[in-house]
Amino acid sequence: MRQGVAQVRRTYERTNVSSRSRSKTRLSRSLGVALTPKAARILEKRPYAPGEHGRTKRKADSDYAVRLREKQRLRAQYGIREKQLRIAFNEARRTQGLTGENLVELLEMRLDALVLRAGFARTTAQARQFVVHRHILVDGKIVDRPSFRVKPGQLVHVKARSEGSEPFQVAAAGGHADVLAKTPAYLEVELDKLQARLVRRPKRAEVPVTCDVQLVVEYYAAR
Repeated sequence: MRQGVAQVRRTYERTNVSSRSRSKTRLSRSLGVALTPKAARILEKRPYAPGEHGRTKRKADSDYAVRLREKQRLRAQYGIREKQLRIAFNEARRTQGLTGENLVELLEMRLDALVLRAGFARTTAQARQFVVHRHILVDGKIVDRPSFRVKPGQLVHVKARSEGSEPFQVAAAGGHADVLAKTPAYLEVELDKLQARLVRRPKRAEVPVTCDVQLVVEYYAAR
């Protein structure tokens, strides 16, 4: 009986993983931006929206639809909830400078985003998992909140007890270089040591995120 339950559980977990993968791929095709390495490969072969009408454009999108899609693209690339994005937008609006650029810069200083940019993880979801599972430290202290805002000068590194695990060994050997963007200038990374320092606040032009941030600003300004 126990063996049967275990088998069902394993099947359910495999199905869940497969379903999440398909969901990310469909979302990537719908938004026109690769959210995972697998989605990037599929987008190369099928660079159009999913579904039977994906190849055809029946009518032009409304201004609202264009702004909404751009907001969804930004959300999806950081893997955050609507409430989190709204909070970040409100902070960006209060900050001196261009609201759209401020927004991306604030999101980029999230701990999970920097774990990904440093090359410790292969996807945003994996980066978040590493943080939640308490594998990541900031200045020597465990931080298990993906939304934690890293400050310039702080050191992000992998817990010593976790360094020997396979995912981090792969990362330390540069195993994600084929799917990740080049390390941005605002990060100093010692990949073999699994550590990275945020040397300064990111600039929008350096952040490897596909998004017209002005349309995101217009979306929220109209609501």
